[in-house]
Amino acid sequence: ASAPTMKLLNAAGFLVLVPTLMPALDPLSTSLFMGGAAVAWQLFLPGSWLNCRVTECCRMRDTLNISVLKTDLKQKVFGQHLAGQIVLRALSANVYSGQPKKPLVMSFHGWTGTGKSFVSSIIAENLYRPHIARRRFVHHFSTVLHFPHASHLHLYKEQLQNWIRGNVSACPRSLFIFSEMDQMPHGLIDSIMPFLGYRKEINGVYYGKAIFLFLNNAGGDKITEFALDYWRRQKRREEIPLKELQSLMSEEIFHDKNSGFFHSQLIQKNLIDYFVPFLPLEYKHVRKCVREELRLGGHLEDEDLMTEIALAMTDYPSEERLYSSKGCKTVASRVTLSV
Repeated sequence: ASAPTMKLLNAAGFLVLVPTLMPALDPLSTSLFMGGAAVAWQLFLPGSWLNCRVTECCRMRDTLNISVLKTDLKQKVFGQHLAGQIVLRALSANVYSGQPKKPLVMSFHGWTGTGKSFVSSIIAENLYRPHIARRRFVHHFSTVLHFPHASHLHLYKEQLQNWIRGNVSACPRSLFIFSEMDQMPHGLIDSIMPFLGYRKEINGVYYGKAIFLFLNNAGGDKITEFALDYWRRQKRREEIPLKELQSLMSEEIFHDKNSGFFHSQLIQKNLIDYFVPFLPLEYKHVRKCVREELRLGGHLEDEDLMTEIALAMTDYPSEERLYSSKGCKTVASRVTLSV
């Protein structure tokens, strides 16, 4: 038997002896004894409130506060109202569903520095209690680090399947984040297709509570082109139609050889639940990033510095200089050099 199982059996055996020991104890000792036994039972019982206080538990439904997540996205992420809306809607539906019919799969698309990685980290922080080591339940795959050689595709497929299977077996609420999808070897991501479909179980393992996030620069140009067209027609950023943009994104990345989803069965079989667009950041958004960086560094707000950095980073298109081609990616280093 496993160590946790043995602990539970020992605790149970201990409690069985309690009635026989009672006559030998005075009322106060009996109360203390029973209290200690109850604590021991809670400590060894998997998933109990006390066990989860001192160990690491794979529980998420009772820890995710949608209102807190909403506040985090609103206050910490700038210029991404569409992404925020989708993430909130998707997580609410998945996490508070007793038995989701399939894993939640979201694909984040947009230029570098627009907040894809940042939003994925906010999701991870909100899904699990801060004092629980997220490293056990949040699995981050970097294409450059984990899948650098296209010639090893077969090996990567096997390793990836085993990793997902093993971790979901241990924790159904596992979160998998794939970054740099635009650099992923062609065909690799299709190897996880069986885990993303509408299946009750696969070899006794239920995958419906797992969450998969794909972070992708591919599609960023199309999103920017779409947003720029709206601006040139004097339409507000908030009026951008989500469904039309999502349709363009899925079509774009399916035919893009450098998207990681080139002719992917995940798209063909509609296994990606949400294509999440991250819009290009404007001057006002970059300025907010600078302000936040100053605050985090313990510096006073410097209006001139915020204006200087935001203006310097707003460089696209060359005529209008409406968007930052790097998003807020280099804001931290620019602030460090300037204060």
